[in-house]
Amino acid sequence: MVFGSFSDEHDALRTEVRRFLTAKSPEPEVRRLMATAEGYDPAVWDQMSKQLELQSLAIPEQYGGSGFSYVELAIVMEEMGAALLCAPYFASAVLAANALLTSDDETAKHDLLPGIARGTTIATLAIAEDKGQWSVDAVELTATHSEEDWILNGHKSFVIDGHTADLILAVGRSDAGLSLFAVAGGAPGLQRSPLQTMDETRKQARLVFTNTPARLIGTAGNAAAGVKKTLELAVVALAAEQVGGTRHCLESSVDYAKTRIQFGRPIGSFQAIKHKCADMLVDLESARSAAYYAAWAAAEDSDELATAAAMAKSFCSETYFRAAAENIQIHGGLGFTWEHDAHLYYKRGKSSELLLGSPAYHRELLAARVEADATGIQKSSPAVSSSR
Repeated sequence: MVFGSFSDEHDALRTEVRRFLTAKSPEPEVRRLMATAEGYDPAVWDQMSKQLELQSLAIPEQYGGSGFSYVELAIVMEEMGAALLCAPYFASAVLAANALLTSDDETAKHDLLPGIARGTTIATLAIAEDKGQWSVDAVELTATHSEEDWILNGHKSFVIDGHTADLILAVGRSDAGLSLFAVAGGAPGLQRSPLQTMDETRKQARLVFTNTPARLIGTAGNAAAGVKKTLELAVVALAAEQVGGTRHCLESSVDYAKTRIQFGRPIGSFQAIKHKCADMLVDLESARSAAYYAAWAAAEDSDELATAAAMAKSFCSETYFRAAAENIQIHGGLGFTWEHDAHLYYKRGKSSELLLGSPAYHRELLAARVEADATGIQKSSPAVSSSR
């Protein structure tokens, strides 16, 4: 595989996924699903699994997956971002699947990943708490070991699709240190409450654990490295999704500029509008390069993954939000109305800008890595706040 080169198979995957999402995620359907408690259509989720096998895409074959790379996953995420798909794909196939894959528990991988790959298990990862920090250093959920089970006490917040997930992978702190636990969605002592968030197309929840039984994944106290890599992989997928959202905003702006007439001519003929669209295109191409470079680094398990992920997330976050704002401006008064979909992408752009860390946070990570490489001293991660 050569960086920057997409194969015929990549193009075919993109075409097929785009065709599917055009049919299954038009604007009226997005609006319908975002108003529901579940936030997704189970029938479409089932079709994604059985017809396109999207949930299994980047899961290795020995765990029931299709065994494709992170580049294929990035392609799918880009198309989902452009269509604003309402589904627990990011939570289950990206966050939860990678949390298991980066663990050292082969038994758990064989037990839990096949259900995620088939789409019969919707899973998610719970890291952040009420302070909204995605850093492993901020985890306060406690885990104690009884005679037979592990017991969790505490809470998690901003858990993506946490109110509907069948399986929750919770990051907690035991006497041995940071550990990963599997909790059934209906476990005793688990209370799940949907959160009111700005972006209604991506559901989030607050979870309260009260003497909740859990299964230890891997070795107690040995989860920090796997969780950090999971977050790096997650921001790569999120960056690709942001590229898709940026692409939609540009296409929407150009289409409107061609048809909206002012002073007897299309507004796209005015220099100010041309400049806006040209800047959006330059930003989009740069964001795409950053996101897919990070995806190739993930696919190759490169040492550059952490750096590439931070660069992609910081740049793609700002690009998407800026494009969403310009899309509203180009549409004028129409773009500010509830009836137009521009505000949906604006809210997704702002929410995803903060999700898993703001651009400033990822630049801090990047700076810390550069300093560590230069001095040989590794600093702890800065605190990061989640979107609300």
